[in-house]
Amino acid sequence: MTPTPQRLFINGEWTEPADGHYEVVDPATEETVGLAPEASRAQVYEAATAARDAFATWSRTRPEERAAILDRAADLMQRDFLANAALAQAESGATTGTARGMQVAVGAARFRRYAKGALEPVEEAIAPQINEAGPMGRAGIFGALAVRQPVGVVTCITSYNNPWANPAGKIAPALAMGNTVVVKPAPQDPLSVYRMAEALAEAGVPAGVVNVVSGSAPGVGEAAVDSPDVDMVSFTGSTSVGQRIAEVCGRSMKRQLMELGGKGAAVVLDDADLDSAVAGIGTTFSFYSGQICTAPTRVLVQRTVHDALIEKLTAYAGYLAVGDPTAKGTVVGPVISAAHRDRIESYVELGRKEGARVVTGGERPDPTGRGFYVAPTLLADCTNDMRVVREEIFGPVVVVVPFDDEEEGIALANDSDYGLIDYVWSGDVARAFRVARRLRAGGVGVNTIGRNMEAPFGGFKRSGVGRDVGSYALHAYSELQSIVWPG
Repeated sequence: MTPTPQRLFINGEWTEPADGHYEVVDPATEETVGLAPEASRAQVYEAATAARDAFATWSRTRPEERAAILDRAADLMQRDFLANAALAQAESGATTGTARGMQVAVGAARFRRYAKGALEPVEEAIAPQINEAGPMGRAGIFGALAVRQPVGVVTCITSYNNPWANPAGKIAPALAMGNTVVVKPAPQDPLSVYRMAEALAEAGVPAGVVNVVSGSAPGVGEAAVDSPDVDMVSFTGSTSVGQRIAEVCGRSMKRQLMELGGKGAAVVLDDADLDSAVAGIGTTFSFYSGQICTAPTRVLVQRTVHDALIEKLTAYAGYLAVGDPTAKGTVVGPVISAAHRDRIESYVELGRKEGARVVTGGERPDPTGRGFYVAPTLLADCTNDMRVVREEIFGPVVVVVPFDDEEEGIALANDSDYGLIDYVWSGDVARAFRVARRLRAGGVGVNTIGRNMEAPFGGFKRSGVGRDVGSYALHAYSELQSIVWPG
């Protein structure tokens, strides 16, 4: 049965793509999930113009109305929960638990969070200031107000590892603040984002406020960035692509929110609970099959507990069932594509050549079968100058580097181009916090990989620009305006 070709969503209309369609492939079966639309540059510009035209009205819509639309959209996403999760799973290769609990459920929850966010105050009073008479005017007491205003048209370019939570984390706060959006989904799994657009349209979002354009060719994303109608670009993806986007944005001073690569350091001190550390680090092997920028992929372990940690991590990897993500009991599904599988495997081989020891993994599971699978892989005997230690692999691969004392561990953690989220494991909480404060990363987990979803999220160094999540996302999609008056 031939799948129904998906159409673009531009100015409230489902629109035939000018450049045809391309196949979206299930990473587990290599079968066609659906046909995604290939937008032309002109159609992307048309979407941005529609968003520009809609901005004047939407930005003045009452916050309560924006909140109601976001809430209704969340209801509709939940109504079609199982179908949405099945599509997300087929596109991304996520396990059933991940597709339901971490993709669709989190996506809907983010719309609910920003329905409330639309009602958050946008004005902050500033203490009055007494000015003496001078060239600027008469003496007086001057009041001031800081007001958050929407930026305008926001291009949202999303990542492939979570086709629900990632787009929702951009679209919902942007709309809550009164912006309009052009969404360019990742080419590997765009169909879920069109389901999100369907929910928003049914919820009553006005024409032009949300536009979705996709494509497998780079030109679609380029047009979504360089359109003169776009005021801001919110991007999640690799550092290399983020740098190119930033260069284009710089030419016309477009605002940017960049959530880029990571090579999270897990600093395991000699007094750590090793079972807790292994449970946290081990998620790299399994969660999204290691395709997550926040994963603790770079393990820095104090030498006195090095061998014990290696032993426990090896055992943990051995317990993980790799295979069909729809099957009960599967923990590790496929990676997103054959090309990405080959890239990960080439890094493992590079590690061997650099002198790393492959403790477990390193071979393709069931090489005669279908699907883009990579075995959970642990590389030991690593040094900080190895490429497998310094570069983001974005797969189920953990590298281990030993250190002697706390100062060396901190220095190794900070000796990286990246600084998204690091982790510290120690039985002494005061010691763990002391180390955490010295790590050059946008976030640090102390004895946990858990997140507080109201805390600011973003990276130091080449891991990004800006912060979002919680109310910080509302700030990210707004400009501050000051209003001053004489008392």
